[in-house]
Amino acid sequence: MPVTVAVDAMGGDLAPGEIVAGALQAADDLGVRVLLVGREDAVAPLVPSTAVGAEVVPASDVIEMHDAPASVRTKKDASIVQSAQLVRDGKADAMVSAGNTGATMAAALLRLGRIKGVARPAIAIPVPVPGRVPQILIDGGAAVDCAPEWLVQFAAMGREYARIRLGIDEPRVGLLSNGEEPGKGDELRKTVYPMLVETPGFIGNVEGRDFMHDSVDVVVSDGFTGNVALKTIEGAIRGTARLVFEALTATPELQAASEAVMPALLDAAESLNPDSEGGCILLGVDGVCVISHGSSNARATRNAIARATEAVDSNVVARMKEAVTGAR
Repeated sequence: MPVTVAVDAMGGDLAPGEIVAGALQAADDLGVRVLLVGREDAVAPLVPSTAVGAEVVPASDVIEMHDAPASVRTKKDASIVQSAQLVRDGKADAMVSAGNTGATMAAALLRLGRIKGVARPAIAIPVPVPGRVPQILIDGGAAVDCAPEWLVQFAAMGREYARIRLGIDEPRVGLLSNGEEPGKGDELRKTVYPMLVETPGFIGNVEGRDFMHDSVDVVVSDGFTGNVALKTIEGAIRGTARLVFEALTATPELQAASEAVMPALLDAAESLNPDSEGGCILLGVDGVCVISHGSSNARATRNAIARATEAVDSNVVARMKEAVTGAR
């Protein structure tokens, strides 16, 4: 039986057009079954009568980007909520949404529930590392204010996910701090450091400069710091790319030279393109939930569905249950 993925067709800046296009592409070249959840009058016209492996599931409401996450309790027929409900009811194996991130997490928590023993779910975000597999940053923004015990769980889930997603048998786990020494950091980090010593593969504190370098595989953080670090990386990548391309077009001579180096640069930059990853998995909920960035296009949507399918095929939820049990 093919994997079935519920796709929030109304979520994201480019919905429903790009979301539906990406879902149809996934159904075609990945062999998955996609349930396109959203307003039927907006979604159905985008699905050709010849489409195979795609079905429209009506949902009358939409949770907008500016809506509070708690709106999942009042907008029960919203596309995000109904996507999660399909997973809960066993009609889908996974859900994908590029909509309101807080609402997606809330819908997953409300409908799927937490894995037993998990205090808070966490977003596991792949951070590109040139020339090798990515790093995993956990948490990327789900849990802003954290207790030390939560970071221990994040480390356990992040380590296991790195084994699944990256194929690393013994991932190196680091605690994001403002210095490498064990005594560095705020009270949260000073408290959790000795607790993390029991985590297999723990190498101690790591700093912001360790991102995108082959020095650590899993970076553990509270959601606030992790999200700030992630946005800083994104800004630095964009700024560097702009600097390089502006330099290569500054003079006619450099523009001529860029014709030779530009293809290689574009190939190298591909690993830094978030569309190539598509989305990030929410770990700790009792079901597969992939959260895409709000500006997801068709390519990003197709790849987010691929990530969800891989998570289902690798039994990621069952393996998270084992990881959390082992971390208690």
